[in-house]
Amino acid sequence: MSYCSYCENLPEDNIHKIYHDNQYGFDIECDNELFGRLILEINQAGLSWNTILNKQENFRKAFDNFNISIISNYDTQKINELLNNPGIIRNRLKINAVIYNANQIIEIQKEFGTFKKWILLNNNNSLPEWVKLFKKNFKFVGGEIVNEFLMSIGQLPGAHIDSCKIYKTLQAN
Repeated sequence: MSYCSYCENLPEDNIHKIYHDNQYGFDIECDNELFGRLILEINQAGLSWNTILNKQENFRKAFDNFNISIISNYDTQKINELLNNPGIIRNRLKINAVIYNANQIIEIQKEFGTFKKWILLNNNNSLPEWVKLFKKNFKFVGGEIVNEFLMSIGQLPGAHIDSCKIYKTLQAN
């Protein structure tokens, strides 16, 4: 079953329906928001997407509105605060990966101007090439995380089926 089919008959206030209709597969311009989506995908590893969607705003608050430059400077005190925050996934490896990845994005921004430009410069990559590139630059990014991240930001196809009204809306833009 596709995510579109799953969401089709859900109530309008269902978190999956809201995500499907307003975020999944939509282009994101802001580097902090792109990074925020990557944070969510990393934290979903081994868990249900339902868990992440329910904690999405907690992640935003805990990770300083996904501000890359702030996250890149997290210290031991902030890490401990995150490890004790019941509103997010309290996994040291994932938290450390987020901090490392923030620093990597800063380096990408120095070289390419923005994280978004770096993604666009690689837009002809196949999924295996994307995975290789992400693994070269980031931590805690496997094939599924990379695939879902890129689909969720509209970079790879597959977020919506052709008959989905959101697919048609995204194609029109």
